[in-house]
Amino acid sequence: MEPQESSPTGRSAGRGTYAVGDERRSRILDAAVEHFAQRGFHASSLARIAKDVGITQGGLLHHFRSKEDLLVQVLERTERQDKERFFTTEHSTAVECYANLVRLHEYNAARLGRTRMFNVLLAEAGDVGHPAHAYFVRRYAELVQVMSAALRRAVESGELRPDTDAVALSEETAAVMDGLQLQWVLDPKGFDMVGRFRQYADRLLRAITVEGIGLPEGS
Repeated sequence: MEPQESSPTGRSAGRGTYAVGDERRSRILDAAVEHFAQRGFHASSLARIAKDVGITQGGLLHHFRSKEDLLVQVLERTERQDKERFFTTEHSTAVECYANLVRLHEYNAARLGRTRMFNVLLAEAGDVGHPAHAYFVRRYAELVQVMSAALRRAVESGELRPDTDAVALSEETAAVMDGLQLQWVLDPKGFDMVGRFRQYADRLLRAITVEGIGLPEGS
């Protein structure tokens, strides 16, 4: 007989049960990424997601209260993974900041389903009633805040020209990143997302650094 999972109240049914529950949650989130990527939020079905995982819709709802909750958990896991890999420390230079963004593009290029999901949900989330609307508003605000802070530090240290508009460049960079991702999702084999962003970052850095320095070799 299969061990009973921990209850929504958080009472423990044993370490093995927690492991089973965590593994099943992870599989549900992975399946949800593919469904949201292919169909968007509104056309995705909890029943189909549950079927792909080999459980009932009721079993899925034991882990996630609703489709909205599942979507939020998918986005939060994605954001947490990105922060752990790329945004754990403050960048000491603008060159380091943009080299790190190149690495982020390399990471995304190896995960077509996740990147496709992001673009589909972003397009839907223009509707203020969409459950991911607040997430994307916050995401862009945080991205611009983190980048502009790094660029301002680079201005103060003398790395960047004193007339550098840190906020405008951060907003521009965010727009370039999303535009390149969209083109890559449409043609993942023919469009070089990583190479295009690397070229953009190198041109930008050569224009705004005091010494005209671009990306380091191998970035």
